[in-house]
Amino acid sequence: MTSSFSISLRFLAAVAPAACLAGTVFTPPPAPLATKAQIAALLATVPKAARGETVVDFERTETGVPVLKWEEKGVAIALVGPLKRTPAAKPRVMFFPHLATGHKGILNAMAGDQSVPLRVTLPPSGASSVTLVLWGSTGCPAVIEAFDANGNLVDHKSIASVPGRKGPNEPIPFLTVTLKAPAIASVNLSGPRDGEFLAADELRFVPLPGK
Repeated sequence: MTSSFSISLRFLAAVAPAACLAGTVFTPPPAPLATKAQIAALLATVPKAARGETVVDFERTETGVPVLKWEEKGVAIALVGPLKRTPAAKPRVMFFPHLATGHKGILNAMAGDQSVPLRVTLPPSGASSVTLVLWGSTGCPAVIEAFDANGNLVDHKSIASVPGRKGPNEPIPFLTVTLKAPAIASVNLSGPRDGEFLAADELRFVPLPGK
């Protein structure tokens, strides 16, 4: 059976030639027929940003165009290290629309290398907490790991399967995950297997005082 992941790649090739790089992805499957009430209920499940948090929501980005790195508000987001299955390709990230809300999420743009983590590098002063608002394909696992400036793991959370919609007329649910440590320098986001995707819809962090 052909996955929506690969179908989306072909669709993107037809409508957005600039994004058609070897091993990259995709446009979404057909939009769910969610009502305004369902969308409002979905958005209500996402906690409001707390006082003192810096928020990166990606809403001024362009969807469907793979890039090597994204930088905003002192945060840099790129894939970790070289690719495994497609080593000749350049590791890229991309923005993908959440169909019900129109929100934009950043994800691994390499269809054949979904095991390569997405790395969020925070400003040099670091952060005491990092919150990610996530959504993904049905059954997709998620692993979120926080590291200090020396590369030590300081907090992590694993989700066996991100929340999925229970019917075709429902919007894809959001999942909010927060990691905390005295000084977080970076966060890795991983979990998808090839044919799946995991998008970060929003990033929030509490910055530490500048050094």
